[in-house]
Amino acid sequence: MNSVLQNLLDVFREPSVIVGLIALLGLLLQRKSLSDTIKGTTKAFVGFLVLAAGAGVVSDALTPFGEMFQHAFGVQGVVPNNEAIVGKVLTDYGSQAALIFFFGMVVNVLLARFTRFKFIYMSGHVALYLAAMIAVILIANGFSSWQAVLWGAIAQGLITTLSPALVQPWMRKATKNDNVALGHTGNFGIATSGLVGKLFGNPEKSTEDLKIPKGLGFLRDTTVVIASSMGVIYLLVTLVAGPGYVEDKLSGGQWYLLWAVMQAGKFAAGVFIILAGVRVVLAEIIPAFKGISEKLVPNARPALDVPIVFTFAPNAVLIGFLSSFVGGLIGMGILVAVGGTIIIPGIVAHFMTGAASGVLGNATGGRRGAVLGAMVNGLMITFLPLLVLPYLGDVGLQNSTFSDADFGVSGLLLGGAVHVSHAAVIGLIVCALVAVFVGSALTTRRQAAKEASTTSEKLPTA
Repeated sequence: MNSVLQNLLDVFREPSVIVGLIALLGLLLQRKSLSDTIKGTTKAFVGFLVLAAGAGVVSDALTPFGEMFQHAFGVQGVVPNNEAIVGKVLTDYGSQAALIFFFGMVVNVLLARFTRFKFIYMSGHVALYLAAMIAVILIANGFSSWQAVLWGAIAQGLITTLSPALVQPWMRKATKNDNVALGHTGNFGIATSGLVGKLFGNPEKSTEDLKIPKGLGFLRDTTVVIASSMGVIYLLVTLVAGPGYVEDKLSGGQWYLLWAVMQAGKFAAGVFIILAGVRVVLAEIIPAFKGISEKLVPNARPALDVPIVFTFAPNAVLIGFLSSFVGGLIGMGILVAVGGTIIIPGIVAHFMTGAASGVLGNATGGRRGAVLGAMVNGLMITFLPLLVLPYLGDVGLQNSTFSDADFGVSGLLLGGAVHVSHAAVIGLIVCALVAVFVGSALTTRRQAAKEASTTSEKLPTA
């Protein structure tokens, strides 16, 4: 049994495999030729691997920056990092997390099929992280394994169905279509960024229309802007940290200034690779997904990882990352001032969710929306992880925790309910499930009535 679970876990936690399988299924349902099926499946699979490789390069460049930042400014505390905390969780709750993850995917597909929330969550890695957090909260607070799997899978399915729906109004503005959705555990913060942009920004002044003097025309190139900006940031923090620390602990003896420049270049290269992978994935997965949306889940949309939005506003990617990081620094400063546990900005989380927040904030509120929206996201992923720590049992005593806004919101809801009683958790999940179906039915009825009214108005009168 454990061997089967491990094999399923290996398959479904690889988003590239999920994307490839989805593309294969969609092409088969459309009865494409063998040549087109092999080509489309392979390109979707490899395209996502290109995207993931770029994300890995970015992560590798940011991880030592986080360590250097802590040393340079003498800050110690809890670092939100999904990969770090999930490694510990899967050691203790791996079987339950795998089952919650798998059956949660089934619940997601069923909800997409029978409600108006037509989103198939395809970011398998973050869905696995979400399942791990749900398993910890339920089991650490007294649920048996089978109870945790049953109610955890339903909770997981609800979250992965509703989370993309929350962001979709802003996604339509950013992408100028309704073909793709956002599937990531930072969606709540990203959606909040879109709302902040709408309330306080000006969509007419886009980050992509920044006026650059002729002599600085090279700054119109996104790769140059990212490399230059990150180069300045890396060099400043490297100088504060000092050559001794950098060369002894981080660079492996390489000259510290050269190391800083190389890390900035690697960061820019990673973003460049991500954008290339996104273009390939979008070109293959959207046409292939038509087979699923037409045959199995009518009108369904694939909910893909955050880099999928980076190509729609490349300037906003860097602006959003830096603004989110500033929000994290402000939040950390507040925590230092009031005492207690300090949440140190998780660089990777601020890049991934901050960049997407910048893109959607720009779509709804231009430059001001990108800056303010991403900054709010940075504050959210500073304070929300702190509020969830008490519900994580012994895992909450680690020096790391879950990083993104969806973890914070869903963790607070589940943790708060389990703190009351097990019945409160079950009631919360059942009420949410009923609300999804009732809300979907009412919306469908209202839409049908509106269409009928429009049709009757167009009919000629005798």
